[in-house]
Amino acid sequence: MNTSLWRWTALGLLWMLGCSKDGGTGTTTPAPAVAVAPAPPAAPAPSGPSPAEMKEGVEIFSARCTPCHGPQGRGDGPASAALTPKPRNFTDATWQGKVTDEHIEKIILFGGAAVGKSPAMPANPDLEQHPGIIKGIRAHIRSLSSAQAAR
Repeated sequence: MNTSLWRWTALGLLWMLGCSKDGGTGTTTPAPAVAVAPAPPAAPAPSGPSPAEMKEGVEIFSARCTPCHGPQGRGDGPASAALTPKPRNFTDATWQGKVTDEHIEKIILFGGAAVGKSPAMPANPDLEQHPGIIKGIRAHIRSLSSAQAAR
């Protein structure tokens, strides 16, 4: 092999080794540690409606639910006389004790047929983008229970 060619080849190899990430040693130098601040803890989701959502929920209950369920939620509103089955009596402590909040909210949003109940109970699709108001209506319904009313 030509001496000149040998030198160029050797220089090229040395240059390549010198430019490699590990400097030709076969090991990798770890990157310096960077301090990362921990993310702030997420705020817990509110468990109930805000006062404004509660107020609007009561107003919607009065406007939409009272004709069938009555102002006290006893299922004795003026439109209830023509309905079969009769509207739910929200003051019934037994019913209040066995129904979940999610079930009540589903009926409010999707109507009675969505949970195997009377299709006469209408859906409220306009509230889909307002879950806090749905919670407000549900909280108002919960407040109508006999146990609550007796306090």
